[in-house]
Amino acid sequence: MSRRNGDRAALLRSLPAVDQVLQSEAAAAWLDCLPRDRVADLVREAIGELRESLLMDKPSDYRDPLRTVEAKVEGLVQRLSKSSLRPVINASGVILHTNLGRAPLGQPAVDAISSIAGGYCNLEYDTGKGQRGKRDVHCGSLLQRLLGVPALIVNNNAAAIFLVLHELVRDGEVIVSRGELVEIGDGFRIPDILEASQAQLREVGSTNRTNLGDYRNALGERTRALLRIHPSNFKQVGFTGRPTVEQLVALARSASLPLIEDLGSGCLTDELAEGIEGEPPVAQSIKAGVNLVTFSGDKLLGGPQAGILAGDADLVARIRRNPLFRALRVDKLTLAALEATLHSYLAGREDEIPALRFLRLPAQILSARAHQLSERLADHGVAGCEVIAGESLLGGGSTPMQKVPSPLVAIEGRPGLTAAALESCLRAHSPPVVVRVEKNRVLLDLRTVPESQEHELVAALLDATRQEGTGA
Repeated sequence: MSRRNGDRAALLRSLPAVDQVLQSEAAAAWLDCLPRDRVADLVREAIGELRESLLMDKPSDYRDPLRTVEAKVEGLVQRLSKSSLRPVINASGVILHTNLGRAPLGQPAVDAISSIAGGYCNLEYDTGKGQRGKRDVHCGSLLQRLLGVPALIVNNNAAAIFLVLHELVRDGEVIVSRGELVEIGDGFRIPDILEASQAQLREVGSTNRTNLGDYRNALGERTRALLRIHPSNFKQVGFTGRPTVEQLVALARSASLPLIEDLGSGCLTDELAEGIEGEPPVAQSIKAGVNLVTFSGDKLLGGPQAGILAGDADLVARIRRNPLFRALRVDKLTLAALEATLHSYLAGREDEIPALRFLRLPAQILSARAHQLSERLADHGVAGCEVIAGESLLGGGSTPMQKVPSPLVAIEGRPGLTAAALESCLRAHSPPVVVRVEKNRVLLDLRTVPESQEHELVAALLDATRQEGTGA
């Protein structure tokens, strides 16, 4: 037997028994968090993992099997006893950050969820008539007042366009421009979602240019609808073009076909749309004659994740009767948050919606806050701080290129604590802080940091900068 194999055999023999680990000092804390039988299962899992590792890895990597098992169990206990979902401080300046949950909910929406979550509610019960009701009414009536047409709510915008095509186009053709068949993130592509609805795509035009004649020439006996899609995640420049909404409306009417438009972000106000390039308000498309629009609830609308479809009453009624509507419907918590957000719009209190409030924050207010933060950090001995001109990003997929001028607090990396190391320390803080790093500088954008979080942001920065010289 070689020395290496002998070391491995010795370590395998020295693996602790389950009872030995359960009697260790570390186990007391685990048993405060989880039942004994659950902890015992975790110990067995950790011992099994270590055994497999010893059979495959270098024995020299494991000098203390008991401590190694304890460390593995500690990680497993933490994972099971604490929520993996936790708040973060978004100092990146990306307002609708998909990876950070997109639009943060306003206080009215949070309060609405809290009031509904802990008990029963009238989700599908008409308290006036004393009989079963429909969950659609809670938000549908509010959307109809805002948009002037009936609406349905499903669990996201991909579900909304999927359901529309499954009902209106299934086994037929929908005409769509090649330039609009994009990927929307995490490997999901618009063509895949559309084809899953059993609609056959009739692609027209080219990647950069599609004209009205392309749509007209594609019309045939199997055509069931025309589709226009927000370009989402990318922007084309140069020799590009596509028909206007008005042109497609006229063509759809002449062919007695519905025009469907996937608007993506769900901009509900003309004022907001004026400040965002290429982002039409939902009502504008409806007034132009689009038969059905779909959009997200957690982007520019500023509410919870949801997909909203709105338009002609007969088409909405058909879609509601589709059996898949039940599979894609939303729960009481989503409806509570969305209803509260829509009430803010109807009451003219859009400042209650964080995403809109962040977007509209004046640069002079942000500049004052940025200088105060920079001075505060300098007073605590943080070197290399300065306020620089920069930009925030609207984000959210449908508006990735939209930028808003913002002052930024820049912290220069230095020997012993590079910008990358500082960023890593901030992510490891509790709560984690998400920032941008450019040219060995950490950039802090206060546009996405509520004033209530600034104290915690400072604490995180001071903790992270103290890592200098400690090997961070």
